[in-house]
Amino acid sequence: MQGDTDLRTLTMRVEAILYLKAQPLTLTELATLAGTDREAIELALIELLNDYAHRQTALEIVQIDDKYSLQLKSAFQELVQSLVPVELGVAAQRTLALIALRGPIRQPEVIALRGANAYQHIQELLTLGFIRRRRDSQSRSYILQVTERFHQYFQVDHLPTIAEQRADDSHTH
Repeated sequence: MQGDTDLRTLTMRVEAILYLKAQPLTLTELATLAGTDREAIELALIELLNDYAHRQTALEIVQIDDKYSLQLKSAFQELVQSLVPVELGVAAQRTLALIALRGPIRQPEVIALRGANAYQHIQELLTLGFIRRRRDSQSRSYILQVTERFHQYFQVDHLPTIAEQRADDSHTH
């Protein structure tokens, strides 16, 4: 029984870490923060994923590449958007601009161009409903693109893609 209690305690600790950090974390990062090893974290995450799968809650544990985060379920995004005024930092705005101009774009490409902090920007933009992501059928990564909410919020009907901009530039020169 002691093992069950220890696992339950660790599971709650991992949940608290994910909540407090409010960003995707790797197994190694979680293990360091929880003061345990990766194997114990894996067991706690399995337990936590199982818990969330079987309870009625507005939150969910999601895996993004090799990182895990606690986030609001997409069904509640409209509530967030109505309650939370949109204030994007300059870095998140630049990440959003990249996705808007180059999208649909693969998430690893965004990370390569914008740096590791873009993971947090992407999460923030997903939460705000400005972008959506879907699994890339060719790889294990995600494809990102702006949503209708982005167009409505920024009052943009159509953003020219990079290819369309280049075509326009070649016609004017």
